[in-house]
Amino acid sequence: MLSIRIVNVLLLLRLRGNRSQGLFIPQGKCYLGIHPNAQLHVEKGVFFLSKFMRKPEPYVGVLKMGDAATLKVEDDFIIYPGHHIVVMENATLRLGSGYINRNARIHCFQEIVIGKGVAISEHVTLWDTDAHAIVGKESTMTQPIRIGDHVWIGANVTILKGVTIGEGAVIAAGSVVTRSIPPYCLAGGVPAKVIQENIQWK
Repeated sequence: MLSIRIVNVLLLLRLRGNRSQGLFIPQGKCYLGIHPNAQLHVEKGVFFLSKFMRKPEPYVGVLKMGDAATLKVEDDFIIYPGHHIVVMENATLRLGSGYINRNARIHCFQEIVIGKGVAISEHVTLWDTDAHAIVGKESTMTQPIRIGDHVWIGANVTILKGVTIGEGAVIAAGSVVTRSIPPYCLAGGVPAKVIQENIQWK
């Protein structure tokens, strides 16, 4: 059953961007706070926001986009309920294909890139900024996050600024990722470290 709030439909009508080859469908309890100058580009496929798995769920999803913020979606992508996604002024969030499970927290102050064929589990946090600067290190307060293709991120993982996760990598549940992870590695821990190399997952 398709459920879209009327207020979301009205916001979609004025949301800038290109959706000629794809669809954006906010479902369930999903609230959009989008600046008139923000842009959403869905290149192809369907971008579901707050999509419930079997029936309507109690979790409320939030998407906020600031002035000149951009959200780009390359192909089919699902974000399940309970998300809190903020794309700040002039920032860009890029989604390839795959899904992000319930209660994700994504705060994009500069750039966050998520690749194709990703599987991101529940209660995952992505922050590309410290939000507050340490004196003398102001220039490193905000740095992009990049997650490669076919990456699996376990439940309750936190990924911090400046991290690149290589293609095919797996991040174990509960990890805090503060440094980049090479491709095709299993990483875990606080802070996350490589546990095994040359892995494959399906």
